[in-house]
Amino acid sequence: GYELNLIDTPGHADFNYEVSRSLAACEGALLVVDGSQGVQAQTLANVYLAIEAGLKIIPIINKIDLPTAQIERTGKEIAKLLDCSEKEIIKISAKEGKNIEEVLNRIISDILAPKGNESAALRALIFDSIYDEYRGVILYLRIVDGSLMTNETIKLMTADSNCLVVEVGHFTPKMMPDKSLNCGQIGYMVTNLKSLAQAQVGDTITSAKEPANIALPGYKKVKPYVYGGFFPISSEDYQALKNALEKLKLNDSALEYTPENSAVLGFGFRLGFLGLLHLEIVKERLEREYDLSLVATSPSVDYKVITTSNEETDIKNAADLPDPSKIEQIKEPWIKGEIITPAKYLGSIIQLIVNIRGVQKDLNYLDKDRVLINFESPLAKILTDFYDKLKSLTSGYGSFNYEPSNYRIGKLVRLDILVGGEMVDSLSSIVHRDEAYNIGVRVIEKLKEIIPRQQFEVSLQATIGAKIIARENIKPVGKNVTAKLYGGDVSRKNKLLQKQKKGKKRMKKIGKVEIPPEAFMVLVKKD
Repeated sequence: GYELNLIDTPGHADFNYEVSRSLAACEGALLVVDGSQGVQAQTLANVYLAIEAGLKIIPIINKIDLPTAQIERTGKEIAKLLDCSEKEIIKISAKEGKNIEEVLNRIISDILAPKGNESAALRALIFDSIYDEYRGVILYLRIVDGSLMTNETIKLMTADSNCLVVEVGHFTPKMMPDKSLNCGQIGYMVTNLKSLAQAQVGDTITSAKEPANIALPGYKKVKPYVYGGFFPISSEDYQALKNALEKLKLNDSALEYTPENSAVLGFGFRLGFLGLLHLEIVKERLEREYDLSLVATSPSVDYKVITTSNEETDIKNAADLPDPSKIEQIKEPWIKGEIITPAKYLGSIIQLIVNIRGVQKDLNYLDKDRVLINFESPLAKILTDFYDKLKSLTSGYGSFNYEPSNYRIGKLVRLDILVGGEMVDSLSSIVHRDEAYNIGVRVIEKLKEIIPRQQFEVSLQATIGAKIIARENIKPVGKNVTAKLYGGDVSRKNKLLQKQKKGKKRMKKIGKVEIPPEAFMVLVKKD
């Protein structure tokens, strides 16, 4: 006699907006906490979203069958977090099916049925969307007011575009076609749209004939704030990469890409992502699904540059930074971060925050063993190996969550890398002036290990403008040109050595240094 629609939301900070739209489509939330891990930083972030959305939260401890489960401690953490009684928490084992019926009964008894105005103009919230190769864009909807019929023409309020409803239906959990979706129902809608970019998550659907006056609140355009260059290893694969990105864009409306040209890597694309996890997912999909071999440059963030003529421009690539004499100031994005860690690692974590130019804001003990640290730091400093360091310092027990904050003025400079006297634009980066020397030295040392030796000496230099701040030389591969001599006058030997010397001199002028793909990840993989 009951219809339950359950959404499993991702916990990662990159998809925070999508989670908020899913919560807006719900009446309640199940807070499922791993009994062996306890409350994590991502858990906190999503609990705050659910509280803001005004949802009834049912607390659950999972994995009680594990020998490492700390049920009592986790129960106290949840009770403190939600300000509820420990008796309200349901203890389950999803693996063994223990107490699952109690969860379903609590959903029915505690969470109210959806409300709405059946006689009002149609308003439906898009909380998810998928692209089907044969049917086009399929939207997942929550009908807030009114009802939706098949073959109706509807309007997307934020996008300000119309489309036809080809099919509507509900989930069982398979898609089951219906004649209509009524007020309060969750369901799907097949449209004649050709791309997900035309129907954004969070948009409001209304009738084209009798449109609603006010859209549902909470919509915002998702903006990428992590950027990376993707280049095919073979220039012949450029068109294949372009086609793959066009297909991925149909499935992933948050992905942005623009063509980019590098003197060393050739033609490729600069991609915009919601965060590092999003970047890794896209790279994996391009390589696995489309069978592409790619070179990915170090991820960067977008900086706001204010010039001496008081113009503000967005810089997504260090190579696009204007001449230093024309720059008044550079602003970099900062984040608000939360770390939950066992108390014994507190000193190491605070030192880690200081090392990334972070500022510790406050510190709360969740219980005698676990601490919540709130801090702020530049986004660029957590892009590389921050998470790896956190996990190694806390033996895997530390958890981390963040959200974008604002832009702040910083003492930032462009660090260029020269290989054999030529600037490699894909290795340029924007760094803090105080850290430029250490980063320059580290990058040069790593490149010296990665770039293979040539038959001539190769110089590696790190520069800020015209100033060289670090240098290393890759020694040439030795070739014994006198090996074929066996006796005779010494002048024969000298003649061959002089000939070799002239050849090396000429080679140094015209020789090209082959830079392997892994060289472009030196800023990411610190070890």
